[in-house]
Parts: sequence; C-alpha cells; structure tokens
Amino acid sequence: MNELWLQLTAGQGPAECAWALPQILEKLCEDAAEHGIDAKLIEIVPGPQAGTAQSALVALSSLVDLAAFTKSWRGTIQWTAKSPYRPAHKRKNWFIGIDVLEPPKETQFSLAELKWETMRASGPGGQHVNRTESAVRVTHVPTGTQATGSEERSQHRNRKLALARLAQKLADQQSQQRAKVGEQRWQAHQSLERGNPVRIFKFNE
Repeated sequence: MNELWLQLTAGQGPAECAWALPQILEKLCEDAAEHGIDAKLIEIVPGPQAGTAQSALVALSSLVDLAAFTKSWRGTIQWTAKSPYRPAHKRKNWFIGIDVLEPPKETQFSLAELKWETMRASGPGGQHVNRTESAVRVTHVPTGTQATGSEERSQHRNRKLALARLAQKLADQQSQQRAKVGEQRWQAHQSLERGNPVRIFKFNE
C-alpha cells in the first residue's frame, strides 16, 4: 500500500482563504475517490470564522502509485467566488497552498528516545466505542514532547498518526514556532505564489 500525506494551508491570507480551504478539501477528496484513492483527514486546524480551516492534513493511500495524483494538486489552488464576509469587496480570488509530505517512519527516531503507551480510546458510547486498547501515546523522552493517535481501530495505524504528530511538534520546537499545524512551513514561503495556480475553481455570483 502506497501512502503520501497532503498538507493544505491558508497561509497568512484573509479569512476568505480559510473559508475556501474546507471546500477545496472536499473537492480533493472527491477527486481522490474517483481515482480509487482513499483519503482520510488526519487533522484540521480551525480558522478565524465558523466553518473555516487554517490548515488540514490528509492521508492518501492506494495500491497504485500516488505521484501523478499528488503532482496534480501540489502547489497553489485558486478559489474564485464572492466573499461571504465582504459582499462589496472587489477581490474574488482566494488562494491556498498544498504540499506533499512523506509519512514519518519509526526509523526517523531513535527507539531509545521513544516511550510508547497504549490506552483505551475514548468515545461517546454505544456500539461504535473502541473497546480495545488501540489508542497510543508516544513520548519523546529527551524533550518530554507527547503525541497521541486514537482515531483508528488499528493500533498500527494509530502509531503512525501519533508519530506524524510527534514529528510535527518536534519540527515546531526546532524552528521555535509554536504555531498551528503546518503554519511554520508556510512561514518559509512568506506568501502564496498566486501567479501560477495548479487548479482553479470558479463559481458564478
């Protein structure tokens, strides 16, 4: 099974960019399904307004190579629509960035530096409660940094989620940016490259 991760970010754009992100995420997931690719949302960081998102992390998995699909989405995405917050505003083009990430592997960490714990995943109750200890918590002993994975019924999958989150936290610490998930990657770009979007979505007024 091939796996790659996509990170979507509204960067430092206005609230409209964060408004466009969940809608572009939906389009991405629909496109993935049409290509026989499983797309699973790992994490989403809320934006400044209800229903918006500052960033999102999506796991793609498939038996076929994912390079062509991710290449078609990687870069700047343009969302052309009237602002829901500023109806009289002349600007109608909003941009988000998409980058490709390699899922972290345990070999990226020294085993001596990691402490693993299993626990029972919490839930609202009923038949969908995970009654086994498939949830995990990983601690990076030198820094005390912790991350968990509990969304999946598979402990193996939860380990990967926890490792990804731990890797992100450690990256944030190393760059001295305690910002939201993915924001530090956007800081390196300073701003979206608006001149050459890889995809454009347009909606009539």
